[in-house]
Amino acid sequence: MSIVKPASKLTPVLTDMWDRERSWNLESYRANGGYEGLEKALKMERSELVDMIKASGLRGRGGAGFPTGLKWSFLPPDDGKARYLVVNADESEPGTCKDIPTMMANPHVLIEGVAITSHAIRCEHAFIYLRGEVVHVYRRLMNAVREAREAGLIGQGVGPNGDFNLEITVHAGAGAYICGEETALLDSLEGRRGHPRLKPPFPAVAGLYARPTVVNNVESIASVPGILRNGNEWFGAMGTEKSKGHGIFSISGHVKHPGQFEAPFGITMRELIEMAGGIRDGHKLKFWTPGGSSTPIFTEEELDIPLDYESVGAAGSMLGTRALQVFDETTSVVRVIARWTEFYQHESCGKCTPCREGTYWLKQVMLRLEAGQGQPGDIDLLLDVAGNIAGKSFCALGDAAATPISSGIKRFREEFEAGLTTPARELFPYEASSVFNNKEGNR
Repeated sequence: MSIVKPASKLTPVLTDMWDRERSWNLESYRANGGYEGLEKALKMERSELVDMIKASGLRGRGGAGFPTGLKWSFLPPDDGKARYLVVNADESEPGTCKDIPTMMANPHVLIEGVAITSHAIRCEHAFIYLRGEVVHVYRRLMNAVREAREAGLIGQGVGPNGDFNLEITVHAGAGAYICGEETALLDSLEGRRGHPRLKPPFPAVAGLYARPTVVNNVESIASVPGILRNGNEWFGAMGTEKSKGHGIFSISGHVKHPGQFEAPFGITMRELIEMAGGIRDGHKLKFWTPGGSSTPIFTEEELDIPLDYESVGAAGSMLGTRALQVFDETTSVVRVIARWTEFYQHESCGKCTPCREGTYWLKQVMLRLEAGQGQPGDIDLLLDVAGNIAGKSFCALGDAAATPISSGIKRFREEFEAGLTTPARELFPYEASSVFNNKEGNR
């Protein structure tokens, strides 16, 4: 188990600007040190910049936790032709809500990160692929790109030597969870249906338009300017030995004050719940997710596990996108997992049989159990179907659908068994779980 290095409980870096006046515009961002990292980066050799990010220990913040600098280094030798950076801003995982507020409150930290990364990999045209429903964020990003271009920070022939060329395209997708998978995102960006590609080749070799491409999450790229400004030693002083730095932990559900908490990796869920005001009055924790709906669920037993990639993995789950959904004792596990299953069934792209057919059957059985109309053998059927999806589908969406079911049955089998005879609404009334009090007029 990893040990947290001495650090304050909260480390506002990306979130530091969120409460500043007009935090989203260029003037405010530059007044708070914005684009100092880019200025420093443009004076460095590209290889030196890649090595710096590798040495920093920055890991991908999109869920997998792959070392960011190492991913950049996978690009083949420069042949003088186009290579691309694509920022995955298609945040769609149930419970995940860190990238959208980051882009809304401080879009320029992402633009600066894109510029630094583009210089490091010699990219002259970068793309930000945004979930299309968040029109307000789309407009804000477009405006930030315009401001950066008019200020001479990006464009053609900018930089201290006039040799930095970068265009940034903000692309709004049509709203599909599958486009959060990097190769499905690339297909969508090219104008095709968002379906995952067979790998290899990986995007680093043949990505967007069959050219070498780096695909990184919003938070990963937005973390780069801070490293350039403050150095690797500063970044490494936060977090754990193998999970360095700061991250945004999104807490939702049955806590008094849900929200975003930027803290060093290795902080515990117990500490975060305390920061969120604790479980709502008169109730106690039942279960929680460490990384969103696609990760195995935890209970009170795991409250003191350091939230870093290694410790959470050793405990049997995944840190994922740090979407910490909290549920108290009024919540039906069957009902929650049924909603997640409906989501994954709806969002399956249908390319592979295990996911296309399996998620349909998972949904039907879960709805039966939720309604108290389960049939003998339904629980074993769920485990069988989930086992035939996990690890056998074309991409990770199948695993995401199967994981909460197998995890939920392991932890709360008695509730699934109750679904053979009793509706979840009787065992766990909806109004008991609601965080709104309709009697007081709140809706």
